[in-house]
Formats: sequence, C-alpha cells, structure tokens
Amino acid sequence: MTGAPRRGPWRIVAATAGAAVFAALALFGAVLPAEFGYDPFGFGAALGLKGLSRDVTAVLARQEDGFATDEARWVLSPFESFEYKYRLEAGDSMVYAWEASGALLYELHSEPDGAEPGFAETFDRARAADGAGAYVAPFPGIHGWFWENRGAADVTLTLRSAGFYSTAFEYFGGVKRTRAVRAPRPAATDAPAAAAPDAATLAALRGDGLGRGTGALGQGEGAPLVLEAASP
Repeated sequence: MTGAPRRGPWRIVAATAGAAVFAALALFGAVLPAEFGYDPFGFGAALGLKGLSRDVTAVLARQEDGFATDEARWVLSPFESFEYKYRLEAGDSMVYAWEASGALLYELHSEPDGAEPGFAETFDRARAADGAGAYVAPFPGIHGWFWENRGAADVTLTLRSAGFYSTAFEYFGGVKRTRAVRAPRPAATDAPAAAAPDAATLAALRGDGLGRGTGALGQGEGAPLVLEAASP
C-alpha cells in the first residue's frame, strides 16, 4: 500500500514565507495607511486608503473675533422639551459640556443658512445625562441641541460652552429668545476712550437689568434676552 507523498520541510518554509509576505503587504499597503496615515511605500495613496479612518481637521484656524463663553441652566418638567443653539459661521468652533440630574433625550443638529424650514442635519442623538465634546461648524447657520425630558420628575440641565459664536437662541413654548453672547468688535477710532462709569452709574445699570439675561425657562450670563415669535 502506497502512502501519501510526504512534503519536504522546504515546502512548509515556503508557505510560511509566502504568508508572511502577504501579511506584510496587507499591513504596509492597507492597514497602516488607512488607520494611522503611515504610508512608507505609497501603496495607500495609490489605492486611496491613506487616512481613510481619520476625520482630519485643520491644526490651526485663526479667528478675527475673540471667543465667547456661555453658561446656562434650565429645569425641564416631565415631557417638556426645548432647543438651545448658537450662531456659527463655517469653520467656527466651540467646546461644550452639559450635565443633567436625570437622563434626557437629546440631539445635536444644525440648520444651514438658506435651508428649507424644518430642515436640520443631525450629528449626534442619544439618551443620556451628560455630554461633552468639540464641534466645528461645517457650514454657516444655527448649531445646537434639542433636549426632552421623558421621565416622571423634573430634571435640571446645565450647559457650559466656549467658542467663536456670536448669538444664542432658545426655542421654548413657541417663543424664540435671542441673546448676544459676544459684543461686536468696536470700529477703529481716534477718539479718546470714554471714562469708566462711576459706582452710581453701575448700580443704576444693574437695577435696569443689564448684564444678566434671565428668561422664563433658563438663566445665563450675557445681554438681556429679546423675545420674538418662533417660526412655525
């Protein structure tokens, strides 16, 4: 009885070497260029794989205007919802963090300038009690959040942010509230600077409600809120 032919050791070595070469080609030709942008032999660029898994943004983006900061707090009753958004131009950025005393249904979305009424592009949607991140506006428009309390108890929500936005908008109960969060840059002038107001003037200003915006739903630092009817 004749047995199966025995393979010599050289065949095993050749198969192992071939597998190693194939693995190296896959590593340097696909995995490293796509995952880490490392493409020493140019295979990834030739195949269109270089940096495929990364969302690359500019390292430095200079801004003409100074950044603004904002902090606001709201209390949402059961099944109550509202929106809070900022005016951002294309490429403007902000960092944010919000936390709530209970889980909220939320959505981060943006409304481009000139879009049809009701259109918005959504970037994040979930149910959570907090959130934080950095956001770069892909287009000029209104960018921000929708929150809704689906629970049976009141939920306190606090938002803190800093960025290159100019105006904040709050939509609640069919009313749109607008608040400037960064003063416009003053025009250049050769006139002498005005004298600082005295203590009596500052007290009068505070008594008139300037310097702190307070709405029926929330509170925040900045100019007084301007109320107007929300668009349908």
